[in-house]
Amino acid sequence: MAEETKKERVDRELIELLNELRVALPGVQVLFAFLLTVPFSQRFSQITAVQKDVYFATFVSAAMAITFLIAPSANHRIQFRRDDKEALLLRSNRLAIVGTVFLAGAVMGTTFLITDILFGALATGITTSLLAGLLVWFWYGLPILRRLSAQERQPPS
Repeated sequence: MAEETKKERVDRELIELLNELRVALPGVQVLFAFLLTVPFSQRFSQITAVQKDVYFATFVSAAMAITFLIAPSANHRIQFRRDDKEALLLRSNRLAIVGTVFLAGAVMGTTFLITDILFGALATGITTSLLAGLLVWFWYGLPILRRLSAQERQPPS
């Protein structure tokens, strides 16, 4: 099988990135829709000031996640046939990573709110901390560790 050209590699990587975003976007959109309805529920007026602050930060995080995760598709459409795919790919990759950071914040904030309302401070601290650790480890820690170990195995140039 022939080696892929630089153009083929960039095309493939851009398609892969856009496909990955198709996986993340429905989840963050459903979360955002859920968060849109919360202030209109009867019990919202009964939440504490801390819970309201966490709600607002969670809502904004979800909105930011949508913004950053949709940006690569919007950029791709605007840059269509401009022969700038490699720069688009690098920018889109960064936007997607930032989007996942905001998504992680929105997931943790939602977990905090629901756990705090249902079970109180101790369960909230344990659950949110555990989830934060899992998100950081599986979304960022493992890939960064893998990337660093791959760099160590490469001979110096």
